[in-house]
Amino acid sequence: MSNRSLLGRLFSAIWGGVDGVRKVLHLVLLLFIFLLFFGAMQDTPLTLPDRAVLVIQPYGFLVEQIQGDPFERALAELAGDGKPQTLVQDIVDALEYAKDDDRIEVVYLELSSLLGAGLSKLQHLSAAIEDFKTSGKPVIASADFMSQQGYYLAAHADEVFLHPDGLLLLQGYGRFLSYYKDAIDLLRIDWNVFRVGTHKSAVEPYMRMDMSDEDRESTLRLVEQLWSLYQADVETARELETGAIDDFTDNFTEIVEEAGGDMAIAAAQYGLVDDLLRRTEIRELLIEYVGSDPDNPDTYQAANMYDYLAQMRVLSGDKVRSQNVAVIVAAGDILFGSQPPGTIGGDSTAELLRRARNDDSVEAVVLRVDSPGGSSFASEIIMDEIIALQEAGKPVVASMGSVAASGGYVISMHADRVFASPSTITGSIGIYGIFPTYQRTLDAVGIATDGIGSTSLSGQLRPDRAMSDQAKRLFQMMINDGYQDFIGSVAESRGMEIDAVDAIGQGQVWTGMDALNNGLVDELGGLDDAIAAAAELAEINDEEFGIKNIDQELSPGEQMLIDLLGGAASMGVDVSGWAVQRSLVDDIKDSVAAKTSTILRFNDPKGVYSHCFCDIR
Repeated sequence: MSNRSLLGRLFSAIWGGVDGVRKVLHLVLLLFIFLLFFGAMQDTPLTLPDRAVLVIQPYGFLVEQIQGDPFERALAELAGDGKPQTLVQDIVDALEYAKDDDRIEVVYLELSSLLGAGLSKLQHLSAAIEDFKTSGKPVIASADFMSQQGYYLAAHADEVFLHPDGLLLLQGYGRFLSYYKDAIDLLRIDWNVFRVGTHKSAVEPYMRMDMSDEDRESTLRLVEQLWSLYQADVETARELETGAIDDFTDNFTEIVEEAGGDMAIAAAQYGLVDDLLRRTEIRELLIEYVGSDPDNPDTYQAANMYDYLAQMRVLSGDKVRSQNVAVIVAAGDILFGSQPPGTIGGDSTAELLRRARNDDSVEAVVLRVDSPGGSSFASEIIMDEIIALQEAGKPVVASMGSVAASGGYVISMHADRVFASPSTITGSIGIYGIFPTYQRTLDAVGIATDGIGSTSLSGQLRPDRAMSDQAKRLFQMMINDGYQDFIGSVAESRGMEIDAVDAIGQGQVWTGMDALNNGLVDELGGLDDAIAAAAELAEINDEEFGIKNIDQELSPGEQMLIDLLGGAASMGVDVSGWAVQRSLVDDIKDSVAAKTSTILRFNDPKGVYSHCFCDIR
């Protein structure tokens, strides 16, 4: 009895200790959660002085939609490791708020970190800058090093400054591709390319080692039109003589030589910038406008764009009302299945359209498209949901961004109205298929494939066996049929004859101006024009409708974790360990994937694509 009693007391003591540890851990966990919660609730709101500079500093590339899974992106942003991208609409909204805000006396565009943007995005922002300037408030622009895209925005400022040791480089527009045929031959891969369209150039990098005459013709037309638009806009904004930009780029070497080899002096002497100022001098200039920061007399009183936006969006309230125009962004390559933002998923984008259809507060939808296309099957899935919206009595308006070509045009063409900017790249009506086989590669290392099947089609679509003539004929018939379906759908949706569509199809690419003339779009205009048109089609009064952005959202659990981590970060806790850590290998992988996306990313179940390699920079 005493032994059992002793054993019982021992187990009881152990259990008591374990239970005590459990209670302590439970208490610590609760305290941690409460600390995070209160930290999240104690974010100090932005306090603006009576006079302030709104600092807009675009970082990376201007985009219609920030790429990446929302949860991983939120974690990366908390850890200070977000993608180098700036949302166009954020800058537009900030300028709109600041226009009527008496606290904001000047806008400062710091453009050193702007890496790139499509011309249509730049035009959208320049219109917002010009609208802000109607308030009578000045816009100041500067940069250490000014890209061509950065200079376009700077040209619309009242004053433009460049660092004395900086440079301003205008190169015009171009399109240069890598071609892989010789590498494919060295690897002994049979690429098996099938296409329809004399100008459908997306497959050319795998078929040849240079640009075809047809692709060269289309590309030349595009780059000349885009460069003409760029020059006209900048020369008007800077009040330069017609042809001044062309003269500067064509004679750049001689102009720099006359300036003693100093590119910054050359830009100033030519009148592209107003003066050469160092950062300290820029700060002094802005201090003259709004005064010194009381906490830091060496600089001016400022409001960072993102802090300012966060405050103003809360103060201004939600744009959503009882009747709304929904805005859905479709940006990036079109892939099969569900995909994160920055890529268009057949399933995920279709789900967003269904949400708009089932939302009683949504009266009409604007689909903002910025895509060169991709999977033909995924494009069809999205198109079906657009038609379902229309059948439900909700009009759909397509608003094209920098690119809405191939599959990007497919998901736009059935809209009740289609808007494009003058510099939109669209069209590329054509399709292709690729089925690489590597049986010769295996043979070179001593591997063979053999077997037997029950029909003549057995084993025909194995990448380790050569495609038979029968399989090639079937594949080409499928591509031909897909093209006929494509031009037939365009003809039906645009009210055109099939022969007329074929004449402007064949993979040819057009600017928005050309697309308007040949009937591919209804009107030239931006996102705001498309929203107004959608409200008109839905017969909603201009002052009665709201704007509802429908996009992928965090789950309640993910949102709670982000809020708690945000609170912890505000209390000084290092939350970087929660973010996905990227390595050099990840960066290399992404770079390779970007250059070989047709192989590594595209996942159409039939292997059929409507995609345009029409990135003009």
